Order: sequence, then C-alpha cells, then structure tokens
Amino acid sequence: MTTISTAPPAPHRTERPVPRWAVRIAHAIPLLLLPQCLWRLPFALRFEMGLDQPGSMPNYWISVPYVLTLSVMTELLALLSFGLVRGWGEVVPAWVPRIGGRRIPRYAAVIPAVIGGIGVTAFWLPTLLAWCGIGSGTGYDSTGWMILARVCIAPGMLWGPLLLLLTWAYWRRRRPQG
Repeated sequence: MTTISTAPPAPHRTERPVPRWAVRIAHAIPLLLLPQCLWRLPFALRFEMGLDQPGSMPNYWISVPYVLTLSVMTELLALLSFGLVRGWGEVVPAWVPRIGGRRIPRYAAVIPAVIGGIGVTAFWLPTLLAWCGIGSGTGYDSTGWMILARVCIAPGMLWGPLLLLLTWAYWRRRRPQG
C-alpha cells in the first residue's frame, strides 16, 4: 500500500514539474533588469547621462532615495517571478504566521502576474515605439549616450512579455488535471 503525502512541497519543489525553459526565464528576468537599474544610478547623483532635456535634476535628498528605491524595488519585483516556478508560489511557506502551509489559489498568483506583465509591457510600449520612429522620445547629447541608454534599457523591455509567458506556464501547470 502506498501512502500519499499531503505535506506541502519544499520551497524549491513544485507539485508538478516546471518546464526547464520557465526556470531559465525566471532566472533571466532579474538579470535582464539589472543593466537598467545600474544605468539609473548616476541620475541619483544628478549626472544626466547625456539626456537632452530642459530643467534641472531634483535635489540630492529627493533623487538619491527615489532612484535607489526604484532600482531596489524593480529587482525585488523581478525576483517575485521565482514564485511562478518554485514551491513557495504554490504553498505559503511554513514560517508565515497563521497561513503557513496553506495552498495558494491559482488565481491569487495568476491575476497579479498578468496585471503586472501587461502593466510593464504597456509602460515600455511608448519608448519602444519612439525608438522605432513612431512618436517622440528622449533626446541625447550624442549617439554614444543614446546607444548606452538603449543597450541598458532594452533588455528590461522583455520583462512584461516574459512574465506573461511564465504566468501562462504556471497557470497551465496548476490547472486541475482530468
């Protein structure tokens, strides 16, 4: 007689196997956003990275906390994509008071992930269109600054579509069998 375990999966294990491509995407998302977060840091110190815009940068007491918080929050949100390929995205970790060990409803992860994926995609769409010559975009003092900005920003534009792809894989894996 075999025993069926009802214990929640370990934090790194999932109820059903995760496709290898999904795990790779989950690992890639924070790395794709890193150049953008690092590119943003000089703005905190009022170094405009060749931006050709009127007006001055905000004071240090505003720009430093804002830029640092934005960069850290971006990476933390990107790290949440691991929840779509790990056990802690299916069962609340045991150390969480009152709800630890409970199964996470599929849509409790899918809905925020879809909203986030669509939101990030929509956020970057005007920039992408401007780069394609549709609409107006940010100007730079030189071609070098423009290339640096695009090289650093472009990988982050994949965040939304990749998150939607991961969400689809999560939804498919977690749907009822039968």
